Amino acid sequence: MSPHGPTFDFSVDLSSHEMLRRTHVMAALGDGWDPEAALRGEEEARALLYSGLDAEQQRIYDELVAAGVLPPGPGDAAA
Repeated sequence: MSPHGPTFDFSVDLSSHEMLRRTHVMAALGDGWDPEAALRGEEEARALLYSGLDAEQQRIYDELVAAGVLPPGPGDAAA
């Protein structure tokens, strides 16, 4: 027995809650949601975000990609 009282196993199964959450997310997105267009938009935004870097910024960006902190982009040598 522990000094704080008896011990017991405690677990909670959240799988039904997760399915309900996913159902609500998909309902909120609606029928017009296009995942391919959303992904293309994210890729375009990422390319714009990391475009036009000066030499020092590019060096730091390359180090972060090499270290696995940032994922490689389509134009990166490591991609």
